[in-house]
Amino acid sequence: MQVWKWYFGQMFLKSTRPKVPIVEGGFTLFINLSCSNLSRPIGYPLLMPVTGTSEHSLSQEDIVRISKDLDDSVGLDCKRYLNVALSVILGLVVFLTPLAFLILPHLLWADRLTACGTACEGLFISVAFKLLILLLAVWALFFRPPSAGLPRIFVFRALLATLVLLFVLSYWLFYGVRILDSQDEDYQGIVQYAVSLVDALLFIHYLAIVLLELRQLQPFFSLCVTRSTDGATQHYNLGQLSIQRAAVVILEKYYKDFPVHNPAMLTASKSRAAKHLAGLKVYNVDGEFTTTRSQSRAMIAAAARRRDSSHNELYYEEAEHERRVRKRRARLVVAVEEAFTHIRHMQEEEQKKAPGDVMDPREAAQAIFPSMARALQKYLRTTRQQHLHSMESIQQHLAFCITNNMTPKAFLESYLTTGPTLQYGKDRWLARQWTLISEASVTSGLKDGAVFLLKCIDFSLVVITKKIPYIQLAEEFIDPKSHKFVLRLQSETSV
Repeated sequence: MQVWKWYFGQMFLKSTRPKVPIVEGGFTLFINLSCSNLSRPIGYPLLMPVTGTSEHSLSQEDIVRISKDLDDSVGLDCKRYLNVALSVILGLVVFLTPLAFLILPHLLWADRLTACGTACEGLFISVAFKLLILLLAVWALFFRPPSAGLPRIFVFRALLATLVLLFVLSYWLFYGVRILDSQDEDYQGIVQYAVSLVDALLFIHYLAIVLLELRQLQPFFSLCVTRSTDGATQHYNLGQLSIQRAAVVILEKYYKDFPVHNPAMLTASKSRAAKHLAGLKVYNVDGEFTTTRSQSRAMIAAAARRRDSSHNELYYEEAEHERRVRKRRARLVVAVEEAFTHIRHMQEEEQKKAPGDVMDPREAAQAIFPSMARALQKYLRTTRQQHLHSMESIQQHLAFCITNNMTPKAFLESYLTTGPTLQYGKDRWLARQWTLISEASVTSGLKDGAVFLLKCIDFSLVVITKKIPYIQLAEEFIDPKSHKFVLRLQSETSV
């Protein structure tokens, strides 16, 4: 009986464990994962990429990282929607307040209000157009889709929101004490009071434009951005921004200016260093207990100097790699030119056919792609770009080039030169979340010598801030007469 209880208990535990699908060699495998080893139950599918018959594995750290990314994304979405909701509520309060000032007297003591004359009716038109202008201005400045989520609040935006809220509350307090309590009968004065509120809101909007848009236009700092893995560097001039806003500007420029991060280019130096260290041998000639740490370091340094031929290996390895790249590139160029020549012949033949028999660009791309696929695959492997381009993306790019009548050189430009990060698909470059690391507060402004890091999973961006020097120009006056001279010709001069 105890054996049967144990057997059914184990079967129940196996059936209740979550299953993660792993794709391997065209088949889908389900791996049971114990919930006791996970920080949260797995309730979502994990899709692994398929490349031929390669093997894929899934570790517990990967599962925890994916679950953390999902939790962070949910938190960021909630924070973003909360900010939008608060902005909409404040905007409705601001726009409905002048209208409420005009409507409440008609609802509460309409029989005692004085008649609204021509000047009062003109103020109605003024309020209507000013509210329309304010609505369009607020929509253009504040209700733009956000490009990034900041770790802290935007100080100037929060200051402006607080100023508007206090301003509207003070107007409501004055309106309640001097107009609602006394039930003022001068309706034209009430309309002028509403007009003054709209005018003040327009001035606050002008202040918002100065603080949020105009203040940062003049450059004050030069920022040197360096990628930690390969040392790619760019320089940007920015104005008076906080550290977190400067980080957002840098990331926006990073995706269009920096070449895509290719970890495969870094493996060659690591493998060469590991191979060199593996060839070193250290012997203890003084006995087991007499060798100190300094003696060990001295022996390792001596052995390294004796066997230091890595520069020759690097030279010949780079030369061989460049030769292979030139060879693969030549074969690829020839294959692509032949394929495009074949396309031109096909287009000339299709012009003679009926309209229903014409091949579309997608079918043409699929027809000529096998002729260049082998050469392109070898070139991408040689230049370590095979993970950046999938077969589907290459065929789509080929169909796009055929549709727009582009040359073979235009088609090859995406593969012969490494483009910016945005040129590739999001699954190749998009980091789910960046981490801003700074000793100073991220809401403080940029300063000379400030250093902060933008870190993602694979690498980090090191940012060094330098202040643009003050330039003093001096004027020097040159007398125009000082440039004049007289050329005297002598008769003895030889011709």
